Amino acid sequence: MGDLFLVRHGETEWSVSGRHTSWTDLPLTDHGEQQAKSLAPLLTGRAFSLALTSPLARAVRTAELAGVTGASTDPDLHEWDYGGYEGITTVDIHKTRPDWYLWTDGVPPGPSGHPGESPSDIGARADRVLERVVPALGEGDVILVAHAHFLRVLTARRLGLPPSEGRLFQLATGTVSRLTMEHGWPAIAEWNSRV
Repeated sequence: MGDLFLVRHGETEWSVSGRHTSWTDLPLTDHGEQQAKSLAPLLTGRAFSLALTSPLARAVRTAELAGVTGASTDPDLHEWDYGGYEGITTVDIHKTRPDWYLWTDGVPPGPSGHPGESPSDIGARADRVLERVVPALGEGDVILVAHAHFLRVLTARRLGLPPSEGRLFQLATGTVSRLTMEHGWPAIAEWNSRV
């Protein structure tokens, strides 16, 4: 069975400032482009049986710069819909909701088409991705290029944990993580790797 590689996209202007970024399709910063290029040596020489990216430009561009070929976009790899908290930092949210915690509270609705998502909503999307990914792991390694909160939830679900336990897996921009199998159980083999 192959390994599941998780790539968080490179830095954007909002990832630097800590603003929640889901549907706002920001480009990579110059540093983010360098981060993405620097991932190539960690992925070189691997033939992926399946390569998927979020449809957002920051993920697609990261995949291209990291040398991931033949990737298809998958809407289920989209970042958490932050609803009414899109573009807002946690510090600013805490000014009006001091006890707010994304991993348990979710977010309020945003503009039309962006109702916001709860941890269970993200968990359902992650489960759909895993339903497609697990059979492909039987044929070799799989790579997903996406976003921090979504990949954290996907990791929790792959390890048999509830979606809210994604809180345990901090994920930096421009990194590669790898999930494997050990004695028949999913396990973390690498986390937040950079060259």
